[in-house]
Amino acid sequence: MIMGIEKVKAYFKQYEMEDQIMEFETSSATVALAAEAIGCAADKIAKTLAFKKDDGCVLVVAAGEARVDNRKFKETFMTKAKMLSPDEVLHFTGHEVGGVCPFAIEHEDVKVYIDVSLKAYEKVYPACGSSDSAIELTIDELHTYGKALEFVDVCK
Repeated sequence: MIMGIEKVKAYFKQYEMEDQIMEFETSSATVALAAEAIGCAADKIAKTLAFKKDDGCVLVVAAGEARVDNRKFKETFMTKAKMLSPDEVLHFTGHEVGGVCPFAIEHEDVKVYIDVSLKAYEKVYPACGSSDSAIELTIDELHTYGKALEFVDVCK
């Protein structure tokens, strides 16, 4: 089974965008490391957070420095914000923690949402399936290629 960045490259190839994926010589596994590798503000990093929901999971793509507001999350998704374990993240997304992104997700029980915290930025940088990769996208591109269902307001 193809995993991580190779899977994301194959996914973006159908849109002739695989060459836009950036790979770094240093880790971009955290918001701070990704911002340093790219040379942008930490808030422009589009981090992907994975939460349990019923028998599946919810991915929330949010601004790098945004924090999930438990009350808003519960009001939006009708469940507590309980993050997945690293093994569950890999199972549902096909990506390891540090490279989680909303791209090339094949598990049918994964739903992707984008937090409104990212709307403040023209371009954002989500990971691409590995702890040393990213791609520059507009919010509309992130919504389209991430197959997001909708924008949500679950962060503070």
